[in-house]
Amino acid sequence: QVQLVESGGGLAQPGGSLRLSCAASGLSFTFYRAGWYRQAPGKQRELVASILSEGTTTYADSVKGRFTISRDNARYTVNLQMDSLKSEDTAVYLCNLRYGALRDYWGQGTQVTVSS
Repeated sequence: QVQLVESGGGLAQPGGSLRLSCAASGLSFTFYRAGWYRQAPGKQRELVASILSEGTTTYADSVKGRFTISRDNARYTVNLQMDSLKSEDTAVYLCNLRYGALRDYWGQGTQVTVSS
């Protein structure tokens, strides 16, 4: 049974930092593209950052230079370091692992709120 468990969300002040973690089990982690998505109320889900097994990363323009995605293939974890947070970063953040069209797994989501 595949499980993705996120942690690390919460409340941060503008300009502050949070670190999200996603622990995966029940799959061969190294084969999967890992990503973090977010969904704010009334908005579509958007890709924040992704990382391939060998380390190639992509970022949404809105988070470039502020967020850093990383993965540990030995520990089956993917992390998102979020710095210089803005109010518009407020959303539910979801971990995703994807391998092809049929193997697409999601975590339950973790709330990130940026407010003074």
